[in-house]
Amino acid sequence: MARDFAIKFYKSKAWRDCREAFFISKHGLCERCGRPGKIVHHKVYLTPQNINDPNVSLNWESLELVCQDCHNDEHHGIDAAADGLMFDEDGNLVRK
Repeated sequence: MARDFAIKFYKSKAWRDCREAFFISKHGLCERCGRPGKIVHHKVYLTPQNINDPNVSLNWESLELVCQDCHNDEHHGIDAAADGLMFDEDGNLVRK
């Protein structure tokens, strides 16, 4: 499950619309490796202080489409994958 402060944002129509449009604009491909993308990643990590600022949370310049592996590498490097961990589609750390 998403971090408590982020649940409402990730369920919002504004985020869903932004995510979908951004995904389409990148042709569904990971911007790092070219494989099928899965997660619209915030390059500026969301915090309770900035999540309600659309210049951060909905700004396409702050977003990146990545595949599951590239997202896992971003947050946990190689060690997470080696430990059998990954992020699910909501950005939660889970076991593979």
